[in-house]
Amino acid sequence: MPVDPSDFTAALRQYAAGVCLLTVQDDIDDVGTTVSSVMSVSARPPLVAVGLAAEGYPAEVLAGVGRCALTVLAAQHAIVASRFSSAGRPSARHLLESVPWRRAAGSGAIVLEDGLAVLDCRLERMVEAGDHVLALLEVEDVPVLDPAAPPLVRLRGRYVDATGAPLPRR
Repeated sequence: MPVDPSDFTAALRQYAAGVCLLTVQDDIDDVGTTVSSVMSVSARPPLVAVGLAAEGYPAEVLAGVGRCALTVLAAQHAIVASRFSSAGRPSARHLLESVPWRRAAGSGAIVLEDGLAVLDCRLERMVEAGDHVLALLEVEDVPVLDPAAPPLVRLRGRYVDATGAPLPRR
């Protein structure tokens, strides 16, 4: 019997996940999106997989450019994560007006100065997966920015602290 999509979604909302900001710099602008479907694939070579909506603009730009950066977000970035998960968002630079950032050395993509870590990546390949694609990324640089900061976690559709308590809205 097929699994009901709403049951599937409800079940996976019970899985706590770290939150990252994926950014791509192309010839026109900077594109970014919030992702919580990031997984370590291999240490040799260093590979991660990121799930992206197949029809989404970030996947299209990443496929064309072939390079990106992932900032592992700290708990203080809940508002940034919300901004980048909204539909119809403007340029990444406009969403980060009050947030310190710089460009990653290899990809040239925006990374947050006060994130936990950064993965500067090259696209290895895209793998079709239902209504999403898995971007298989080779990690070329891994600056650790603030390993002591508390991580941003998503659970049951909300950003929470390490105890599972919802983060206050600021």
